[in-house]
Amino acid sequence: MKRLAVRLWRMIKGPMQWRVLWLRHAKFMVGVTGIVRDGDGNVLLLKHRFWPEGRQWGLPSGYANKGETFEDTVVREVREETGLDVRVRGLVYLRSGFRLRVEAAYEAEYAAGTIEPDRFEILEAGWFSPDALPDGLQEGHRLLIEGRSPS
Repeated sequence: MKRLAVRLWRMIKGPMQWRVLWLRHAKFMVGVTGIVRDGDGNVLLLKHRFWPEGRQWGLPSGYANKGETFEDTVVREVREETGLDVRVRGLVYLRSGFRLRVEAAYEAEYAAGTIEPDRFEILEAGWFSPDALPDGLQEGHRLLIEGRSPS
């Protein structure tokens, strides 16, 4: 049976192999978060309209688009939500095990621009000292800001 499976696999080649793998394996959304800091060490926080009442403050976040690198997701989400340009520095957190989601967080630094929040999705946006974070900040995001793992 194993020999037959190997022969069939070798016969289908290229794109068809990828299609079989895609059909066989789980599909995930990837939530990506950016821990954006300015030159003074302040962190960019947003008050999200659609997040739970009392826990609306958090880091810029969103889902990766098909074919997009996670680093590009951080850059896109920050630009869409705030109008700012950032440079991504590196992966600081990766977690899987959710039913349909993987989470990744990246450190990033402010590069240019003035905060102009997307008023549909974002209620407020601003720079905060890590010692003076707002009430209602997502606990997992507080831990990321502190350099600790949320899991």
